Amino acid sequence: MKPMYTLIKETIKIFIIFTACTLLFYFGLQAMHAEYQEYHRYDQPEGKAVKVFNYNQQDVIDRLSIFFRLGE
Repeated sequence: MKPMYTLIKETIKIFIIFTACTLLFYFGLQAMHAEYQEYHRYDQPEGKAVKVFNYNQQDVIDRLSIFFRLGE
């Protein structure tokens, strides 16, 4: 009877530890989701931001030439 009691006790202990770790992981993911949900990556920059991309109208032949020469 003693080995059966020990087996049940160890099984319950492992189940409780597994459940606690699962809940900690779940609530950690929920906290990270709540933190980054309000983060807007695509807002207009503030301050002295400079526009980097300057698109000039070029002919298709010129663009293909640059693409084949430089791989851009």
